[in-house]
Amino acid sequence: MNLERVTDRQRPMRILYFHQYFSTPDGAAGTRSYEFARELVRRGHQVIMVCAAAERSSVLPAASGKEGVRRGQIDGIDVIQLNLDYSNHLSLPQRTWLFARFAWSSIRLAFREKHDVLFATSTPLTAALPGIVRKMLGAKQPFVFEVRDLWPELPKAMGVVKNPIVLRMMSMLEWLAYHYADACVGLAPGIAEGIRRRAPVGRRIEMIPNACDLELFHPGKRSDLKLPGIEPTDFVAVFCGAHGMANGLDAALDAAGVLRRKGRTDIKLVFIGDGRLKPSLVARAQREQLGNCLFFDPMPKRRLAEVLGASDVGLMLLADVPAFYHGTSPNKFFDYIAAELPVLNDYPGWLAGLIEENRCGIAVPPAQPEVFADALERLSENAAGRCEMGRQARRLAEQRFDRLRLAADFGNLLESVRDNGIPGKAVNSC
Repeated sequence: MNLERVTDRQRPMRILYFHQYFSTPDGAAGTRSYEFARELVRRGHQVIMVCAAAERSSVLPAASGKEGVRRGQIDGIDVIQLNLDYSNHLSLPQRTWLFARFAWSSIRLAFREKHDVLFATSTPLTAALPGIVRKMLGAKQPFVFEVRDLWPELPKAMGVVKNPIVLRMMSMLEWLAYHYADACVGLAPGIAEGIRRRAPVGRRIEMIPNACDLELFHPGKRSDLKLPGIEPTDFVAVFCGAHGMANGLDAALDAAGVLRRKGRTDIKLVFIGDGRLKPSLVARAQREQLGNCLFFDPMPKRRLAEVLGASDVGLMLLADVPAFYHGTSPNKFFDYIAAELPVLNDYPGWLAGLIEENRCGIAVPPAQPEVFADALERLSENAAGRCEMGRQARRLAEQRFDRLRLAADFGNLLESVRDNGIPGKAVNSC
């Protein structure tokens, strides 16, 4: 009797997935890992997600299992949550110590939990250590490493890390990650190229950017905004994300000052999120009487979708650091365009190019508050043009950054790496 052969691609696998900042849509952090893990579960695979507790993640609120570890099922994902509380307000030494503790616990789990593929996503760069250590000790299971930010290039460019010994150690860890990984994923063109510069010749490298959740984010009604300090006739420009050194939010406050001097109190700049610089930003706004700047706490993803859908424009802001130009893939950009928001971008690079090519917003040069303010005024006074930009934004989201398609690309990658013989393809050019 002839029996149909079951191929490797059809055989379920166990993926041990390390993401320190894993979050669900009930939290106020990015949900890329949740969405990609759900795609793997849909394909019949088992996903063991290892993460840490975080103030915005909302993963496993009730402890279960061993002391110091919570374990439970979330939408078919087997989640192991280490009780290592992370906050954006931690100092660099505190964060470094937390990263080291998470890495040590992750290495131990990598040897205890059976798996067919080990996947780790940064940041921090120490997320790669479970895969590196297992490979150094002769493990046969494939290791795939995802790079969300190039380290140590970005911390060095920002001046956050200056100690040459620390930078050298980070550079060595980066080299080890790229050399021991069977495949690498970069979230932006510059990240993929940065991996290629240091990885062995022939290493499989794929560019899978952040994605748009087209079901959760969509245009809404102004009545859904429900934020204090905003009138129905106000023009609302919203920023959502971290309030840190990398985000360059002082540029928006500079523009707010220009608008205030012009008497444009009807243009409101809304900041949603948290971070080490938030208290100083709030204090500056109060000191300079910038009543057109409103600050709100981080919101669960579902509530954020309502706010974005009811706003007028999304603010894509970053510090003017050349390493950011092609080396970042900010979640907020993809949420904006999914919500049919035109985007106002204040730094050059691949996202500015996307905005201009697809006519879905305005890209302004950095450190020019008058130009920034003028762009906001032009957007506020041209409702028809703004709506057309929004439609172009949603079209871009649907055609190139649909979460379902990119999650499928991710699933195909892990399956083909497990199959250990399907050749890699060229880096995507999204």
